[in-house]
Amino acid sequence: MPINCIDDKVVRVDAEAKARGEAMYVSDYSFPDMLYARMIRSDIPRGTIDSISVPQLPDGYYFISAKDIPEGGKNELWMIAKDWRCFADGDVRYVGETIGLLVGPDRNMLDYLAGRVKISYTEQEPAVTIDDALSLKGGPIVGEDNVLCSLFCEKGEKMQSIMDRADSVFTETIETGFQEHVHLETNGALITIEDGRYVIYVSAQCPFYVRKSIAGLLGLNPEDIVIRQTTTGGAFGGKEHFPDVLAGPLLVAESVIRKPIKLIFTREEDMLYSVKRHPSKTVFRTALDKEGNILGIEGTIYYNCGAYLSASYVVLQRGVFHANGVYDFPATYLKGIGVATNTFPSDAFRGFGAPQTLFAIETHLDHIAHKFGFDPAEYKARYFIRKGGETVTNGHIIEEVKLPEMMKKIADASDYYRKAREYGIGSGKGIGMSFYNHGGAFTGNGEQAIIKAHARLVKTGDRVRIEVGSTEMGQGFQTALRKIVANALGLDMDHVDYDNPDTSLVPDSGPTAASRSTMIVGKIAEDCALEMKERWAEGDFSVEKEYQHPEGHPWNQETFRGDAYLGYGWGAACVEVEVDRLTNEVRTTGIWTCHDIGHAIDELIVHGQVNGGVIQSLGYASMEKMENRKGHFKQSSMSDYVIPTSMDFPHQEWFLEDNPYQWGPQGAKGMGELVFNGADAAYVDAVERALGITVTKIPIPPEDIEEALENA
Repeated sequence: MPINCIDDKVVRVDAEAKARGEAMYVSDYSFPDMLYARMIRSDIPRGTIDSISVPQLPDGYYFISAKDIPEGGKNELWMIAKDWRCFADGDVRYVGETIGLLVGPDRNMLDYLAGRVKISYTEQEPAVTIDDALSLKGGPIVGEDNVLCSLFCEKGEKMQSIMDRADSVFTETIETGFQEHVHLETNGALITIEDGRYVIYVSAQCPFYVRKSIAGLLGLNPEDIVIRQTTTGGAFGGKEHFPDVLAGPLLVAESVIRKPIKLIFTREEDMLYSVKRHPSKTVFRTALDKEGNILGIEGTIYYNCGAYLSASYVVLQRGVFHANGVYDFPATYLKGIGVATNTFPSDAFRGFGAPQTLFAIETHLDHIAHKFGFDPAEYKARYFIRKGGETVTNGHIIEEVKLPEMMKKIADASDYYRKAREYGIGSGKGIGMSFYNHGGAFTGNGEQAIIKAHARLVKTGDRVRIEVGSTEMGQGFQTALRKIVANALGLDMDHVDYDNPDTSLVPDSGPTAASRSTMIVGKIAEDCALEMKERWAEGDFSVEKEYQHPEGHPWNQETFRGDAYLGYGWGAACVEVEVDRLTNEVRTTGIWTCHDIGHAIDELIVHGQVNGGVIQSLGYASMEKMENRKGHFKQSSMSDYVIPTSMDFPHQEWFLEDNPYQWGPQGAKGMGELVFNGADAAYVDAVERALGITVTKIPIPPEDIEEALENA
C-alpha cells in the first residue's frame, strides 16, 4: 500500500487476521505432550501458613511451590523492586497470592485436585484501605508505618506563610476507587524448552521486563530466557508487570517437569486475581484571597499500593507530577505517599497514576468555583499554564500550550456557555468541562539513563524489517510504526515488516507503556530509516540506533527537580447529562473533546483511541465499581462489574489541535493515555450541576448519587 503522506488513513495491518480469527493468541498455541497449570492461591488476606496438604496426585501430575526453587535461585520477581514473591512462603499478604502451581495433562482433573488442596492458616487482621494501613490496623505490613514509598515537590513561596495570610483555606478530600482493566483477552502464558533454552510465549506489553523479572528464580541471566510476545488482545497496563506473576511459577515448574506447560486465566480469575488501578485519596488545602483567587495549593496524595511495591513508586511519581493539572498556580506543595495494604497489588493502568490526581484537581477547582459563584470552566482557564510556565518540579513547559484554542473549540461545538446559563444548578440537566494533560515518555531521566532504547532496521533486497521490542496490543502501533518507516524511506508500506517481538532476535526498545511508543521508539526508527535511505544502494545491511536525549533539559532523580517531561499531550473535554430525578440514572447526551497530540500519524487510529479512552474514563467515573471487602474483591464477572457499552454513551464529537512536537517522528507525541485522563471530571462536573450536589469520590452509580443527595 503506497504511503505518500503520513496523514493517509490506512487499514490497520492486524485488522484482517483478527477479524477472520486467524491471529494466534497464547491460548491458541499447542505443543506435543503439553501440560496445563492451575494456580493455588491464598484465600485469606493476611496470615501465616501453618500447613499445606496436597492430595495424592495421579501419575503425570505435579505440585510446584517455593520448595522447588533450586539452590542459587531466589523467590522474588524483579519488577522495579524485588519485593514481590513468586510463591508465598511462610505467610500470605493478600487474597490471591500464589502459593503453588498444580500441573498436569487434564484441566478438569486439575480443577478437581485444586479443590482438595487444603491450606491451614493462622489468620491475622488485615489492613485493606488506606486509612486501615495508616492507622496500623493489624500491625505493620511493611516497615514500621506501612509506607512503601514517598516523595514531595514544591515551587514558589513556602506554603505556611501563604496559609497564614490567606483570607480562607478551602480543604477537601477527593477519592478514587479500584478499576479493572477488562482487556478482551485474559492473562495467559506458555513455557517450553527449545534448543536448550527456556522459551515463554506470553500475552504481554513488555517482553524484556518478563525475562529480567523471572531469571533470578533459577539463578539465570535474562539472556538465558527467550520471551515471545503473542498477539495480545488488549492490556491497558494490566500486562505490563503482571505477566511476570504467571511466567515466574511456570519457569520453576518447567525446570522440574521439562514439558511444555500452559497457564490461561478464566475471566473470573482475571477479575479476582489480577492487578487493578490504584485507589487514591487526595487531601487539598487551598489558600484563597477574598475574591477567590488561588494563592497556593497544598496536596497530600495517598495511593493504595497493595501488598507489594511493583510499579507503585513510579505510578505515584506521575500522580504527584500531574497533581497541578494544566495549571500554573503561584505556589504548591505536593506530597505523595504509597501505602501498603492487604489487597491485591495495584499496578499500571492507562494513565499510570495521572488520572487519579487530574480528577482530584479538576473536581477541587470546580468546587472552589461554585463556592465563589464562578463558572468552573472560566475559573480554571485563569490558571492555564503557558509556554515557559514553571511546573511542580521546577522545570518549564517548552512547547506552545493551546488550551485556550482547544477550550473554544469544544465550547462552541457544545454550545457550552448558553447551556451552562440555562441549565443552572439543580435543573436535572448539566454540562461540565475539564482540562488535562499527560507527560510523554518516562519521567525525568528514565529514557536516557534507565531505558536506553534501541531500534534496528534490516534491509533485505527491497524489503525492510523493523526490529524492536515494542508490542502491538490493540492500540495500532504495528501500523503506525510501519507508516513512519515507510514514509521516511519513500517505500510502499507493504514493503515494511514488523512482527511480534522475540527477545532473542530484537533489541530492547523499552516497555510499551508511558505513551512513549510513537514518540520515542517511532523517532529512533525514523532516524534509522533516514540513514538507511541515504545508504540504500549499499545492498543488504542493517541500521541500529539508540535514543538520544535533547540537550539542555536537566533532571535530578534524587530531588525530583527539573524537566520531568519534554512534551505533553493536552486535552479538553465537555460532557452533557440529564438525570432522572426519580431513579437517579444519568443519561449522557453529549460528549465533545479536543486533544493536542502533536501531529497525528493516522487519524483513523487516533479516532479509535479517543473514542475508547474517553468511554473508559466515563466508565471509571460513572459505573465501574469494584469493591474490596476484608481483602476480597466482590465483583468477579462481567455481570456484576459493569463497563460501558455503545448503548450507554452517545456519539462523540472530537477535534485535534495540530501542534507538531520538535522531537517526535513527523511531529507526533504520545496519546494512548492522554485520552483517558479527563472525561471523568467533566462528567462529574455535569452531574453535580444537574443535581446541585457535591461529589468527592468516584465512581458514582445511582446508589451513590442517592447518598450524595441525602447529604446535600
